[in-house]
Parts: sequence; structure tokens; C-alpha cells
Amino acid sequence: QVQLVESGGGLVQAGGSLRLSCAASGRTFSIYAVGWFRQAPGKEREFVATCSGSGLTIKYADVVKGRFTISRDNDNNTVYLRMNNLKPEDTAVYSCAARISLMPSDLPREYTYWGQGTQVTVSS
Repeated sequence: QVQLVESGGGLVQAGGSLRLSCAASGRTFSIYAVGWFRQAPGKEREFVATCSGSGLTIKYADVVKGRFTISRDNDNNTVYLRMNNLKPEDTAVYSCAARISLMPSDLPREYTYWGQGTQVTVSS
């Protein structure tokens, strides 16, 4: 079992950058694949990025590709999401999720553990 806590959200102007962190409490963090998801008001939860336990297999949603970067530090039980060139449509609550698997997934239903989320607001 793993506990997840997100941080790093805030208010930023369009074109700006933020780095989100997901801190995990648990043993052998490398056995967990991790994903980032977001949900805007009135919309369904949306896939953002995911990586394998090793951090070597990575997948991004098309709308963030080239702007966002996912990475992880297994020694410190932390996953990061660096967001550059933010747009108003990126405004959402961002959550990290984990599953006991070596393979990443872009499907929310395949994740067992979820953080409570951090708010990202991008102004025009």
C-alpha cells in the first residue's frame, strides 16, 4: 500500500511554468507505475502523463506533449510533473495515482491509489 500527497499547484499566467510533486509513503516505490490525471469543472477526469516504475517508459497525452515532463526519484519516493508554456485550458485539479505494476497505464480505472489533488489555475 502507498499514500500519495500532491503539492506545487497555484496561480500562473499563460505561458508560465509550474512543477508539481507527488510524495509517496511506502516501501519499494519502484514497483509502482504512476500516472498524472486532471479534472476541470464540469468535465471528466483526463489523462495527462504516466511512467513505469523505473521511469524509463513514459507516455503523454497529445495535448501536453512537448510542454509537460514526468520524472521520478525512487530514492526519495517522489514523482514530478514539470509543466511549461501553460495555457488556460490546463486549469484543473491535478492528481497523481499509483498501481502495483511495472507497466504504465492511461486508464484511471487501472489505478488503485490516489492523492487528493492540487489546484492549477492558468490566467489569460
